[in-house]
Amino acid sequence: MPSNDTIERPQEALRVARRYLRRERLVSALIVTLVVSLFLGTYVTTSLLPAVVVAAVLVVIARAPILQSTGTVQLRTDDDPETVLDALTGPTPPVLALQWGVADEVVTEDGAPSYPTSYLFGLRSVVPTVRTRAETTPNGQHRVELEITVKGTPWATYTATISDAGEQTIIDVEYTSNRRFGLRRVPQQVLAERYRDAAFAAQGFTVGERDVQFEL
Repeated sequence: MPSNDTIERPQEALRVARRYLRRERLVSALIVTLVVSLFLGTYVTTSLLPAVVVAAVLVVIARAPILQSTGTVQLRTDDDPETVLDALTGPTPPVLALQWGVADEVVTEDGAPSYPTSYLFGLRSVVPTVRTRAETTPNGQHRVELEITVKGTPWATYTATISDAGEQTIIDVEYTSNRRFGLRRVPQQVLAERYRDAAFAAQGFTVGERDVQFEL
């Protein structure tokens, strides 16, 4: 019978993720307010029909799935490579702190962690699941691939290469969003990058070089 266990999450990173969630909800509310204000402004200065057209265009532009995010980040830590490997292959991988941090809980079933997350006052929910693959490269590095899916559909992929640099361990992370999003998500994506760095710091990682891109 499949096992389903609730996992305890690292508290420092959890607090960072909760702060991010509060800010993200505020940004989302501001975006909605902006759209409504433009609609009302157009209605007041013209008439209902142009206002409806403007609102429809804004909604399409904001929600149309046209962008995809990709990026790289280098992390450093005093932990040894085996400790980092255990963390990345565990139920709360450091690189996914914002995902498991904003979730209602973290559960595992058959060894795969899931992050049930509710929003819109509990009216809607999403359950990302992480599939992990790890291997050792010919030069002795560890490589970990984290594939996030929702109902079997790919959402994002993270690939981390762990290298022993003597006194420190270096983790080179590449990630890509397999799910496209609209322009309304760009402010949330930018905000997430800021809090992701704070979440790394809370877990004992120093953030080095990073590169984030939004592609059509």
